[in-house]
Amino acid sequence: MRIDVLTLFPQVFEPFLAHGQIRIAREKGLLDVQLHDFRGFAVDRHRSVDDKPYGGGPGMVIMCGPVYACDDDVLARGRAAGLERPRRLLLSPQGRKLDQAYLEELAKEPWLVLLCGHYEGFDDRIREGLEYEEVSVGDYVLSGGEMPALVVVDGVTRLIPGVLGAPDGAGSDSFARGSAGGDRLLEGPQYTRPREFRGMTVPEVLLSGDHAAVAAWRRAQARQRTAERRPDLLRGGDRPTTTDTFTTDDDAPTSAASAAGSRSGGATRSLS
Repeated sequence: MRIDVLTLFPQVFEPFLAHGQIRIAREKGLLDVQLHDFRGFAVDRHRSVDDKPYGGGPGMVIMCGPVYACDDDVLARGRAAGLERPRRLLLSPQGRKLDQAYLEELAKEPWLVLLCGHYEGFDDRIREGLEYEEVSVGDYVLSGGEMPALVVVDGVTRLIPGVLGAPDGAGSDSFARGSAGGDRLLEGPQYTRPREFRGMTVPEVLLSGDHAAVAAWRRAQARQRTAERRPDLLRGGDRPTTTDTFTTDDDAPTSAASAAGSRSGGATRSLS
């Protein structure tokens, strides 16, 4: 996958791209991230990229010229690399809310272009003429689109096959479709050593070696946690109670509650 980022602050991205799964993906040749400062496409001696809004009002608006010129250059570079048409995303709080389903959709694209704004927002002819789709990471306002763009890059990268160490690693995450009846559930509780810590113990089912029982317990816990914290994710108002059960290989029903009991316990106005 290729991701081109148009931004006034490319230096914000560089440390992030050098670490973690992003670095691994780039080293494996699974991800190519290119940064472009569209201020470099300004035509006046002041390298202006913004101007006062028509009709008055606070702040400054990003002009069409530098963004269009930068987009043209990015398009030419991508085509020279053998790509055809990018999917363009403009980071804006007015856009489609970013969620796991949206990330899964974007991860199938061979080429993404992300446009990060600043100041008061964009001249709307950028969205209209270049066919940018607006995407929001939440109902709040940030100073620029760089952090939302990083969210998109990170969320998409971990869905690229071969990036994560475990092939099905992303499938068990919160909001993944997984195997829990098609619902996008929150991930259930996880534990590691020591077995007991400050009076809190690991649920016995996780120590049983019974893989079917462990899987059933995890499914029940995921549904229970989702019902408690995000019931809106459950389809058809299906909200399990603490007495929901799962079945072990011995066909002995075990309540999720009893198994768990052993624990003891962004535009400029924009740019999200």
